[in-house]
Amino acid sequence: MVIVILAFHSIFTTYGTWLPNEPRGSWSTFVASWELYRFGKATTVSTTRSLAGHAYDRNTKIQMQRVLRHPPVRLTGDQALTAATAFAQTPYTLHALAIMPNHVHMVIGYTQRDIRRAIGQIKSEATRALRKRGWYATRSPWTDHGWNVYLNTDDDVQRAIDYLRNNPLREGLRQQRWSFISPYAGAAI
Repeated sequence: MVIVILAFHSIFTTYGTWLPNEPRGSWSTFVASWELYRFGKATTVSTTRSLAGHAYDRNTKIQMQRVLRHPPVRLTGDQALTAATAFAQTPYTLHALAIMPNHVHMVIGYTQRDIRRAIGQIKSEATRALRKRGWYATRSPWTDHGWNVYLNTDDDVQRAIDYLRNNPLREGLRQQRWSFISPYAGAAI
């Protein structure tokens, strides 16, 4: 059986948002910071399901964030717009985009390039654009890795697009409409 990848739902966070020893669990296997390690080892999980909705001790998370080298990144509206403009300049087809203050969701059309490398390029372009505007001159605003879900059916792609459209609303933000988004037309048969 051949599995066809139609698109990817990619999620990546800003610096300080999801820590390797995150109380809800993480996909990390190592804690590189001694100050952060005092809160425990990496909380490695194997699930492919999102852990974002799981309950956790917010006070512990705040204490963990306080020992980071830099404050956690929370994108402003101007910074989100700058990042979105940079995302649009990359050679990838975006079917949906939601830029939240501390993470980004995008549905990217199929690309032959390894999706992790594609996301690396997307984040690099956004970082370059943010630096041109005077933000994050000495560091990246993004974490090193993200989460990429392979979408194999038209229903999977549409479900991810719908999720992204509603994500800002669930967080009490306005719906985002980006002029460079390419509507998903379904699998070419």
